[in-house]
Amino acid sequence: MNVKRRKELSAKIGLLAVGHHTYWKQFPGLMEEMEHKIEILDKKVEKNGISVVRFGLIDNAEGAYRMVGEIKKADLDMLFIDMVTYATSATFGIIAKEINIPIVMLALQPLSAMDYANASTFMQLCNDDFCSVPEFAGVAVRMGKKVPAVIIGQLENDPEADREIAEYCSIARVLHDLKKGRIGHLGHVLEAMLDMHTDPTAVTSAFGCHVVQCEAEEIMKHYRDLTAENSEVEEMKRRILGFFDTPDPVSDPITVKLTPEDLDVAAKVSVALERFIQDKKLDGLAYYYEAEEGSEMRKLVTNLIVGNSLLTAAGFPMCGEYDIKTCIAMLIMDRLEIGGSFAEFHPIDFNRGTILVGHDGPHHLNIADGRPVIRSLKKYHGKPGSGAGVEFKIKEGPVTILSIGVKADGKFKMIIAEGESVNGPVPPTGNTNTHCRFLPDIKTFLKRLVAEGPTHHFALGIGHHAETIRKIGDILDIDAVVVSREKSV
Repeated sequence: MNVKRRKELSAKIGLLAVGHHTYWKQFPGLMEEMEHKIEILDKKVEKNGISVVRFGLIDNAEGAYRMVGEIKKADLDMLFIDMVTYATSATFGIIAKEINIPIVMLALQPLSAMDYANASTFMQLCNDDFCSVPEFAGVAVRMGKKVPAVIIGQLENDPEADREIAEYCSIARVLHDLKKGRIGHLGHVLEAMLDMHTDPTAVTSAFGCHVVQCEAEEIMKHYRDLTAENSEVEEMKRRILGFFDTPDPVSDPITVKLTPEDLDVAAKVSVALERFIQDKKLDGLAYYYEAEEGSEMRKLVTNLIVGNSLLTAAGFPMCGEYDIKTCIAMLIMDRLEIGGSFAEFHPIDFNRGTILVGHDGPHHLNIADGRPVIRSLKKYHGKPGSGAGVEFKIKEGPVTILSIGVKADGKFKMIIAEGESVNGPVPPTGNTNTHCRFLPDIKTFLKRLVAEGPTHHFALGIGHHAETIRKIGDILDIDAVVVSREKSV
């Protein structure tokens, strides 16, 4: 099962090589070797589905000063500096000072080791990729900037270096959509959830995205125009029934088999929701609204779950309970192509050493284990309304969670952990639930997590990606901690 992405992932990375102008006359043919190395790296980066802006090679201070304006005009998400041979830091100083995007130095030499018996200065210069990395790092510090990340390895036949290049390309896609994103905020915090309150200005300051204040009536105007017989609604019903199973109820008395009425409402709301986000040009939405009991507005705003789940799987993160922090965490995971379901902790299974992880919606259907289920719920526990609920567990295997909390100084904090989704029975309650195991044991892990001050929601994705997400936090200047998996000494 796979929901097609609404918009293709994109990012723009600049590729700038550095060298030393004195070498070219001293060593005929060396420049041609450098150009060949640049071409190989160019193709490696481009293979990751990235738009590459090529700046060629600079070899002195004058070239660096000329290049600053070109780099700024390119509107890049990241700059790769190809350390093809030794270069004086005059080729880097002004760039470090003026360019406010992440910089990655790539020191990828052609040879695994020099052929010492037949070595020459020419051969050394062709493989001197790391030589000026420490010099550049020291200059970055003197310019008051972070030391750039560095990839060290061989230019070819080096899977680890290729993996690191791919990782930074993924990070660039995250940064691209964060800084250009429009995240809708609709309604208000669920009453008494004090950890949900978030300042929209702080969101823009930390992540770059613009927070769009939305009104429930902006969805209602589309909902009113639709009937159950509308062709878009009929197509949405077919899509829902083709994607979800609709089993009979099991043990929970508040669940029943999906009713025709709930299917009609879910389909109408899904279509209205899609029209609304198109109108508002949104890239994500965090919402919570209750409306008057018995009103059409309540029916609308409490039945977003099915549409939410389809949109989230299509790369449009939607987050309940007005939790825009977790909406951003979900977007980060989605752009890393690891899912990103809206989740919290449910009961612990002390017999299995696991904890149930899930929520009442929305969910990233592309990481579901098998066909997801829809059940009609007579009531949404703890909230007003009734209607269709989505139920599934995620794929077995490694998982990563990301909670974005707020500290006393108002700044954000990313709390990251790695665990494992394991097979186990889940309650048939019309909500998502997955057994997750965390090291060193479930009680120690939960105590360590809580000690970091998380928001009670988090994004849940597949695979182990804590280090990649930590790097994103570092780039954004946001505190990022990975919860320890080791036993205490």
